[in-house]
Amino acid sequence: MAGGRAGVLSDLAAGLGAHTLQQVSKRPPPEAPAQQSPPAAPPARSIEQAQQAGAKSQTKRTTSLATQPTRTLDSTDRPSSSTMAAASITSRCLGKLAFRGLPSLAAAAQHRPITAFVPPSKSVRAPFVLRTMSATQAHEGNNVEHAMEMLAKADAVCFDVDSTVIDEEGIDVLADTLGKGPEVAAWTAKAMGGNVKFEDALAARLEIITPSRKQISDCLEQHPLRLSPGVDTLVTKLQQRGTDVYLVSGGFRLMIEPVAEELGVDVKNIYANTILFDDDGEYAGFDSDEPTSADQGKPKALGQIKEAGGYETMIMVGDGATDAQAKPPADAFIGYGGVVRRDAVAAKADWFVTDFETMIDIASKEKSK
Repeated sequence: MAGGRAGVLSDLAAGLGAHTLQQVSKRPPPEAPAQQSPPAAPPARSIEQAQQAGAKSQTKRTTSLATQPTRTLDSTDRPSSSTMAAASITSRCLGKLAFRGLPSLAAAAQHRPITAFVPPSKSVRAPFVLRTMSATQAHEGNNVEHAMEMLAKADAVCFDVDSTVIDEEGIDVLADTLGKGPEVAAWTAKAMGGNVKFEDALAARLEIITPSRKQISDCLEQHPLRLSPGVDTLVTKLQQRGTDVYLVSGGFRLMIEPVAEELGVDVKNIYANTILFDDDGEYAGFDSDEPTSADQGKPKALGQIKEAGGYETMIMVGDGATDAQAKPPADAFIGYGGVVRRDAVAAKADWFVTDFETMIDIASKEKSK
């Protein structure tokens, strides 16, 4: 029985295999891929049609140029040939005057800016003043270019100390240490804003705190005065190129001497107020003969400095109204707002800055003549 069943299965398998081979042999061969015909040649165009197409393309390129962003060039910079070509195409195709070429000699002498089309891939070298100024500082001041030129050739630079060389008011720090901070800070704000005579504010503040010699020493030990960012680099660059540096302050000599030492400024170049002490080291007033002890004291101090040093070009840098008074004899006043901005000072400054970076760039170059 088993043998008969195995034979039937064998015959069935053989039949199925033959049937499968027969079906495969009946399948048609795969069709060869159709050969693609070459693209039809574009219809011939007449000369007139070609000219019209070229004109449309030219107009499209010109419109693209016209929408490019513009940059301001100083008259001392000569436009590149690509800039002149782009402006010429725009002028011819749009019928508008896009570029007037080089300005007149009179305009060049006055450094009047002109506007030209500049392809984005091209860089334009700005004149010295614009290269060394940040965007936020470019228009801050009454005579920025003059101030920068004076700084570039200055024989001496005089710095205010409080809120300029250091990032705080020394007398306020002393008052805080002695628990008299708010009272003294109110007088400091009045003095720096020019709302009261400086000598009145100085006397009032000292009468509030009446510091002893030991209290000042302890204050500096507990709270060393902090330099404003970059001022040490600026002072070093100025000294390296042969420019003398002075510290001219309405603050106190005892508190400024450690700052001068840290900056490498000779103590003889400090013009500041002297606190008087009795034999026991207790407060006994201040020296009213110091030029910086009264209103208009900084112009007097700078006059003495300029005469004694024989300086031709002098700069004053500071944050307060008394600093703005120092021009003249200073040839330029640079207002500093990196610690506190005083609008009244910014309005009087030839150049108003909020950091020392641009001044460092100028001081890093050889002193001009």
